[in-house]
Amino acid sequence: MAKKVYHDGAVSGAKRIVDAALILLLVALCLVWVYPVFLILINSLKLETAISTTTVFELPLGEKFVGLSNYIYGVTQMNFLSSFSYSLIITVTSVLLIILCCSMCAWYITRVNTLASKLMYLLCAFSMVVPFQMVMFTLSKTADTLQLNTPFNICIIYLGFGAGLAVFMFTGFMKSVPLAIEEAAMIDGCNPLQIFFKVVFPILKPTAISTAILETMWVWNDYLLPTLVLDIKKYRTIPMAIQYFRGSYGSVQMGPMMACIMITVIPIIIMYLACQKYIIEGVVAGAVKG
Repeated sequence: MAKKVYHDGAVSGAKRIVDAALILLLVALCLVWVYPVFLILINSLKLETAISTTTVFELPLGEKFVGLSNYIYGVTQMNFLSSFSYSLIITVTSVLLIILCCSMCAWYITRVNTLASKLMYLLCAFSMVVPFQMVMFTLSKTADTLQLNTPFNICIIYLGFGAGLAVFMFTGFMKSVPLAIEEAAMIDGCNPLQIFFKVVFPILKPTAISTAILETMWVWNDYLLPTLVLDIKKYRTIPMAIQYFRGSYGSVQMGPMMACIMITVIPIIIMYLACQKYIIEGVVAGAVKG
């Protein structure tokens, strides 16, 4: 009996050591991921001449500290608010369109078991593995022809590229939703639209939120697609505007650039922290096999 108690104590002690080591490892990984953001923050508060390859890691102390002057310059002189509004319009419209259309598509694919629905699902899944570089030149020409080169209708293009992941996640979750719930709503007199918006879509909330977060981070930070499609003389998203801090002969306005990057990162961080509890739940639910 004494040997068993000793063995259990040794096992529990070893488990505590392993848990502590894992915690330390995860903390170290978190610091590695957070440190670049901290580096951008401290350099956004420095004097322009104080930012160089040798002083980039130093804190903004003394004469190096300029307060919010870099933020004010970046917002006022570089027309950053206009770029922020364009990015906001593109992101909100694109994500809403992706969530609405892809959730309805996944519902159709799951409930209508035909060859056409299976082919539709395979096409959506296949779109995730097609490199963007294969279609970008044709896409640019098609967008100009169909007048999809403004921030107000580029969301249609984002719907096409974002549908693969969204349909995959929504379809996986829909396979775990009992059909009896929809049949009960149908018996109560609901039509298909009422069944979807009043019964099905509320059940899809975890997957919808996790998909919205992933799509938002993609659309908000995307540089290549808006550059190819939009008229850069009229419309500039935030990633496009940040590159204009590079001047002639390789000069870069590092202070205002770092300030605008921080303004860009903050909305995504706030959204992620507010909705992070739904990410794992939605991803795991989307991986359920029917």
